[in-house]
Amino acid sequence: MKLAENNLYMEDIDYAVALDLPWNKLYEKSILISGASGLIASFFIDVIMKKNENGLKCKIYALGRSVEKAKIRFEKHWKNNLFEFVSHDINEPLVMEMDTVDYVLHLASNTHPVAYATDPIGTVTTNIIGTNNMLKFAVEHCAARFAFASSNEIYGENRGDVEMFEEHYCGYLDSNTMRAGYPESKRCGESLCQAYKKQKDLNIVIPRLTRSYGPTMLMSDTKAISQFIRKGIVGEDIILKSAGTQYYSYTYVGDAVAGLLTVLLKGENGEAYNIADEAGDIMLKDLARIISALCGTKVVFELPDNIEKSGYSTATKARLNGKKLKDLGWQMKYDIKSGINRTITVLKNQYGKEVC
Repeated sequence: MKLAENNLYMEDIDYAVALDLPWNKLYEKSILISGASGLIASFFIDVIMKKNENGLKCKIYALGRSVEKAKIRFEKHWKNNLFEFVSHDINEPLVMEMDTVDYVLHLASNTHPVAYATDPIGTVTTNIIGTNNMLKFAVEHCAARFAFASSNEIYGENRGDVEMFEEHYCGYLDSNTMRAGYPESKRCGESLCQAYKKQKDLNIVIPRLTRSYGPTMLMSDTKAISQFIRKGIVGEDIILKSAGTQYYSYTYVGDAVAGLLTVLLKGENGEAYNIADEAGDIMLKDLARIISALCGTKVVFELPDNIEKSGYSTATKARLNGKKLKDLGWQMKYDIKSGINRTITVLKNQYGKEVC
């Protein structure tokens, strides 16, 4: 079953479409979004295209590398004149025949541990060179706003002085490691945004995403939560490659995109916003237990191999304070258990045993 034919998934899209937001800012506008086939961007695109059915008339330029994958993922939108896929590697300068683009959303990034370990150069360049290319394009095409999707990882390790990270917090990172490439390059990407704001007068906002999950996740994703879900939906035991005491914030994709839209349409120029709620916080071992219970499997402890270990975050507690975003009106709809349940239900219908 395709996502567009799944009732639960379309309920999530309809929920986002019905959000009380200043949608008029997007009326007859254009959005360029990188990382189009990814977990967050693909859901965002589905929301805008659904809103277009209600007369929004917002043109989507979906930027990605694989035409073949995009044709499958966006089959429903492919021939719609308000959707255009642009095949491009963002590490190269972007050239498009257009005078202006109203909004630029940079969501492309390596976002899972094996990619950090096997493609550390690509991880860093996408977040720095790719971000600079997108920022330059936004300036040259008179964008009204640029949104840089940042990460909870920019906070580094909790120093033990706070329970939750507010937007100004700066934790410890050992920059002289391969694994630091992702968080340090995200920090640099944020700094680039501030530089363009100052020097080029570009309007920028920075949504900081937590560990996100949902039915738009890729089956190749190697994040712990993605591996747990993948194992669960095919009836295999959940493999936990640590003691599982890491305490993190998680956000269901529907809530993450609702937060992204809130930041894009209501956020203040130059500000960063955590997309997080305490209802999404959980220890890794408890997350594994929830998934195994929902799927009727067991939790098995296993040591990670060297590649996996080199890609894992060293942070043991990364809980984000979402008050600043909540003050703009955002609320989390799905807590961790209901979000996981929803994800598993949709993916079982979509893939079943095909993910084996």
